Amino acid sequence: MDWTSNQILKILDDCCKAFTFPAMDNGYVYLAASRLALFRSEKEWAVVIEVFGFSPRAGIPDTSVYTFGSNLHNRKTPEQYVNRKAYENYLRSNPNNEFYSVYPIGEGPWQDSSNLELLAENATELRLRDEVVPLPSQDIYKTHGIELQERDNPRVFEVCRFLAATKRERVLGTPQERRTNVHPELEQVLQLEEWEHPDIISNQRASDTETFQQLTETLVTGDVGKYRPSRLPNTHWRNWPEGGAL
Repeated sequence: MDWTSNQILKILDDCCKAFTFPAMDNGYVYLAASRLALFRSEKEWAVVIEVFGFSPRAGIPDTSVYTFGSNLHNRKTPEQYVNRKAYENYLRSNPNNEFYSVYPIGEGPWQDSSNLELLAENATELRLRDEVVPLPSQDIYKTHGIELQERDNPRVFEVCRFLAATKRERVLGTPQERRTNVHPELEQVLQLEEWEHPDIISNQRASDTETFQQLTETLVTGDVGKYRPSRLPNTHWRNWPEGGAL
């Protein structure tokens, strides 16, 4: 591969500076679950980070899929922009990163129509992809380390964290969704359910972390043994209490 670890880190760092790299303590999103995957071929590389959570501004939980790579696939099209200049500006500003959202939880009467941050008073279930999932009793949340802000009035982000604990594979992306912007010839070589993530809001960059220093070496060499972390992971939502606080 012609790419070096430093070149890949530079791209990831530039995305951190532009806030196109996921911030686990995004003030507008209550974090619930995340995942990271590496893809490579002899010439190309890609990093995909999935983040499942709830943004009150969006109104419904979603899974954001962030893709970073040397040669992205299935990019946004000119028709998605107001004019050609806007499209070209987008590509110029985002040469190595792409983003899209998946909505694993369907809209429905489970949310309070007057306040989408809350469950509806008589809600008993929701639809998670093709599965109907019963909503838990208040006591069940605690068994998963979730302390309700209001015992008799669960919030949507608390439901998301319950689902992340009990239906993780359903709330995060499918293998096909994960590869949306990854060229088909690239092979997935590593998948992480937890890792040490940089604190983007505090101006920490990918290159400041052991995680991404080692992951970029894995991408360059194809040797998954390059990833040997000595530091504890921090991607669980408990480690990012500022998430969703705005």
